[in-house]
Amino acid sequence: MNQKSLFANDPNRDMIISFRTIRRAVGWLGIALPVIMYLGTLLIGDCPTLKASISDYFYTIMGSVLVGVLCAVALFQFTYKGPAPIDGILSSLAAIFALGVAFLPCNVSGGHYDCNIICRPSDGLRNAVHYISAAGLFVVQAVMSVWLFRRTNKPGNMGAQKKSRNQVYLICGIIMIVAMATMLVLKLFGLSEKYYSLRPTFCLETITLWAFGISWLVKGEVVLKDKTE
Repeated sequence: MNQKSLFANDPNRDMIISFRTIRRAVGWLGIALPVIMYLGTLLIGDCPTLKASISDYFYTIMGSVLVGVLCAVALFQFTYKGPAPIDGILSSLAAIFALGVAFLPCNVSGGHYDCNIICRPSDGLRNAVHYISAAGLFVVQAVMSVWLFRRTNKPGNMGAQKKSRNQVYLICGIIMIVAMATMLVLKLFGLSEKYYSLRPTFCLETITLWAFGISWLVKGEVVLKDKTE
């Protein structure tokens, strides 16, 4: 029996495809975001400067794209319910945090205005909510990768592909946690500004987003898909 006939009469077929598509979309958006921000500012805005953080691109010619991508991530997360209620709860929470990052931009980092085409007065409360939202988004994604994605309803009979996927989820989650902790340390001790030329925050955010994206792509069965008869 081929795979097509196997699912031909499955009433949940559309839902299964939808979940898989959502997972892949979230993964690709996470991986693409930092690349799109830099290349867009370079090619469209004719500005080769790498901003201090991904959030700083809100003020560049790519600001609308940044908000759009975050809204798309939020939409996909809101519509994703997963196999258990806790999946939908955490995914919806991540969506709220994504919207907070999108619509409550941070203050301009360290007064670096390169590539900026718009300005906005600094606001301490807005800035704080932005960073809380960003941290919350990454923390929720790390929890989903380390815990939710690794669950199974067959703990005593886990297949080889599932074991491999769980290793990827765990590694991606650890990478996200370590990267977030490093960003916090750099921020608390003023090292982000001291080593601004290296763009540590942007690099660590990119690493976090790529780990987040890979985790969702694996969950979406782009790779390490279960073998079927």
